[in-house]
Amino acid sequence: MKTRTLETILEVALETFPIVLLNGARQVGKSTLALEKFKNYLTFDDGELRLYAKENPKAFLKNLELPICLDEIQKVPSLLEYMKMQIDKERVNGSFLLTGSSNVLDHKDAKDTLAGRLCELRLHPLSSKEKNDKPHENVIEKLLKRDFKLAKKEYSDETIKHIIDGGYPEILTLEGVQKDLWYKSYIATYIERDARDLADIRDIDSFIKFVNVLASRSGTLLNKSSLSSDIGIKDVTTDNYLSIISRIYQATLLRPYFANIGKQFSKSPKVFFNDTGVLCSLLRIDSKEKLLSSSYSGQVFETYIFCELQKHLSYMQKSATLYHYRTNDKKEIDFIIEVDNEILAIEVKQSHSVKKDDFKHIIDFQSRCEQKCLGVVFYNGESVIEFGESLVAVPFGVFL
Repeated sequence: MKTRTLETILEVALETFPIVLLNGARQVGKSTLALEKFKNYLTFDDGELRLYAKENPKAFLKNLELPICLDEIQKVPSLLEYMKMQIDKERVNGSFLLTGSSNVLDHKDAKDTLAGRLCELRLHPLSSKEKNDKPHENVIEKLLKRDFKLAKKEYSDETIKHIIDGGYPEILTLEGVQKDLWYKSYIATYIERDARDLADIRDIDSFIKFVNVLASRSGTLLNKSSLSSDIGIKDVTTDNYLSIISRIYQATLLRPYFANIGKQFSKSPKVFFNDTGVLCSLLRIDSKEKLLSSSYSGQVFETYIFCELQKHLSYMQKSATLYHYRTNDKKEIDFIIEVDNEILAIEVKQSHSVKKDDFKHIIDFQSRCEQKCLGVVFYNGESVIEFGESLVAVPFGVFL
């Protein structure tokens, strides 16, 4: 079993808060992590237990042996109010670890109910660092320290394997056709089931079509009208489906960057799938050859970098925000990361070589930005190449 980067953060959270909520997609490893920390474990996938908790929450909580992990808490959100009452009577840190595969705190009432009593953490699919047994190496921190050192090795094939495999722990034990079958089953079972649990979807075929069409747009600006037209649904339905796919942690809408730098910005978010294994399965990509020849190849590589950045940012001990950048005069930067008073401006290039012209939009941004800004181009090469004090090309291998 792989060591997870979040383990240390989870331990600190349990020492500090009476309730810790561990969110994340199904099969991402939440239960495995919880069972390491708690001998008392109950799951609300059990229908009888779920009914008991709903019908008599006070008795249910009274009869629990604490500390305890309660899995799939989103199936009994009403229990949170009664937990608050119990915690307010006797606050003991580490009493409850709650896990969920959809975000129960999306409801304002739930968030207000547990303010000051609960710490929310997100467990992502395995990062490439975690898969390579380097869970405590953080790429963002390395970039901020200008630490670009890489071992001399061939990165390209390993990066492609990480992209196609994705980050779900069970995939690590499977080979060939087994992986393909696992992802097909995951999409058909978990994504469909969680969508049904979360909302009254009358036309599940329409939702599955939405998931497939959305996959072809990972790494692009969200165009809801075009998306609705391709699926044959109304914009209001598209909004609903986007909310669902986000709440079950399968996709993210990345906000656009805004700043007073003399530019007008696009207001549209970019859409990204949260795991390249799921994405490649939906796009029918299961080999290096298929990935490199696919018309979606560039989008898949950009999605991989997004997924890795998202993981490293969420596990940092600093406040940081990730955006995309696009101005109305079509100057684009794939990712902007604000960390404290510093900015990382990041471009993703699938090519094996980099030239200074690849930094042109980053250079324009740096000329307008008052904050310290490092420009980075991640590319599919082997060497770190510095184009000046604040411009550097870094191989994808930095994530391995």
